[in-house]
Amino acid sequence: MTLLQYPAAKYQVRRESVKKTPFRLTPYQVQWLLIVGFLTVGYALYLRYLAIEFSPVALACDGGLQTMACKGRALATVLFKNSVFGIVALVIAALHVIRPSIVLLTGGLIAAGLGIVLYNVALSGIAIGLLILGFARPAPATA
Repeated sequence: MTLLQYPAAKYQVRRESVKKTPFRLTPYQVQWLLIVGFLTVGYALYLRYLAIEFSPVALACDGGLQTMACKGRALATVLFKNSVFGIVALVIAALHVIRPSIVLLTGGLIAAGLGIVLYNVALSGIAIGLLILGFARPAPATA
């Protein structure tokens, strides 16, 4: 038998109806996000209230003390003055709305958590709203 003798319907690709499911988290992913969120906000609170705003540490660091707390304080100060936390959170959240994934959600949660505590409230608040909006989008189709 040659190829021309077979019915044409046999070689047509069947397109089954593919239903896209919304982006959902597994219980392990929720636990992971809780741990990451609490650690991020906890470190940001430590940095804000015990390194940036705490007068003895601020005076010592401004006086030239070179400890890890002073280096972290200097880095955080530069980053929040330039709104880096908020901008990064907003970019990651926009990517999460376009194509939701646990990796983008984790990165956005970290950046937004740092931004909310470290003075980038407006941009980080918008980013948190976009991260939540990412749950309304279908998950990416897998092959």
